[in-house]
Amino acid sequence: MSLRTLENDAPSLLHNRLPTHVQLAVLCLLALALMVIDARWHLTQPVRQVIATALYPLQQSLLQPLRWMVEGKGYWESLESAQSQAQEARRQMAAISLQARQSEILSEENRRLRALLGLRERLEPSALAAEVVYESPDSYTRRVIIDKGQLAGVEPGSPVLDERGILGQVTRVQPFTSEVRLLTDRDQAIPVQVARSGVRGVLYGNASNLHADRLELRFMPSNADIYDGDQLVTSGLDGVYPEGLPVAIVTAVERQSTTVFLRVEAQPSGRMKGARHAMVLTPLNMALAAQLPDLWSLRQDLANPEQKNRDDKSAQRRSTPPMPLQAADESTPAPATPTPDE
Repeated sequence: MSLRTLENDAPSLLHNRLPTHVQLAVLCLLALALMVIDARWHLTQPVRQVIATALYPLQQSLLQPLRWMVEGKGYWESLESAQSQAQEARRQMAAISLQARQSEILSEENRRLRALLGLRERLEPSALAAEVVYESPDSYTRRVIIDKGQLAGVEPGSPVLDERGILGQVTRVQPFTSEVRLLTDRDQAIPVQVARSGVRGVLYGNASNLHADRLELRFMPSNADIYDGDQLVTSGLDGVYPEGLPVAIVTAVERQSTTVFLRVEAQPSGRMKGARHAMVLTPLNMALAAQLPDLWSLRQDLANPEQKNRDDKSAQRRSTPPMPLQAADESTPAPATPTPDE
């Protein structure tokens, strides 16, 4: 049998191949459908977790040379630089010790005043130390990966901060790692207030590849008490971030005559680039639920007072013992017995 005979007798499937542009269109539609399905129903989340767990040892092995380089650079520091840093650290420790003592006095006064006023104690959410493994390679987002995940107790929505201030919020949790969306990401927002005046607002990320990343405080009225240099801290109204954590510093306030809102820009306090270590806090609403386990039942009782009254009456009827028949007979006067004289 000749080669030409084999070519003529080949299955029709090999001859009727789709054009290249049709194949490209079909593959694009399939990829778009998969993205829509994943964004709406999160069907690929288990697959992501399995892949992330399988690739975790490979990621650690690839990052180990980088850790060795960083440790080697720190090891070969000059003695003069180390001594100057030690002296500066001693001065900072002395100042911090004084501030810590003053904070203890103020905390004790605050505790006594809150006890006199009958106010609830402030919540202290637990914290978990984590290390930034790497940054997301996507240039259109601002996200980092930390080395603590679901097995370490990290929850989606947990606040993340460093020694300077808020970094962002956990958006995706894997068994060994977690994804943190930074404040400068365009999809990130955080409620804040001005530490000086108490004016509240919502701070949005404004990341860009054309200029430096910054934050924008939107929908502030033109008469708002806010100026350059004001510090923005968390307000605690969202039930996620504890109150009073540093977020950003106001860098520009423009009052425009064409609109009723101010144009306010801010610089994040946290280290958005180059952060190595971070703290993961428990969300405020979860900490509140852990300390007040009966809050949901109390809310249900307040929402349905009639049902609660009916339940209380039913429980009261069940707990009340029935009246004995003997007691009822004793209370009823007995009929007179006729005598023989009558």
